[in-house]
Amino acid sequence: MTTAQARAFVKRHGIVLESARGPVPSLAEQVAGEPIRGGWWAHPKGKQIFRLSRAIRESPEVLVCRIIGGKVTYVHRHLWPAVVVLSGQFARKNLAAIKEVHTPEGKHKLLITPYPDWVPKECCERLANLTPAWPIQKLAPILDCES
Repeated sequence: MTTAQARAFVKRHGIVLESARGPVPSLAEQVAGEPIRGGWWAHPKGKQIFRLSRAIRESPEVLVCRIIGGKVTYVHRHLWPAVVVLSGQFARKNLAAIKEVHTPEGKHKLLITPYPDWVPKECCERLANLTPAWPIQKLAPILDCES
């Protein structure tokens, strides 16, 4: 799988788990081509999973958060208005945008942008044009998930 194919996978599905199992597809299992038992690092395609997951995390078209059960989740930009409309259905901390950075000391640090600080103005402008059913339809697979 290429970076472009991974981005298309996230765009097509709208909501994708990075590596966990759940009500939506997992990028790691898509790359592996099979269910992964144990950690994906040990999988023969572990390096490819890492590379592609980091490419998705860097995409400006993808919100990286923990909306599904506290697990790392990718939400494509076209679903951000649905997340905003239904934000009350999720734990606020799980709607925060997360970004991993490397410090000069070589350590990993998690930067957290709380909800709604990450929501762009154009997303809010689209809210007036949504039908009431659209957000529920788009987020139905995750509405009953523990957040």
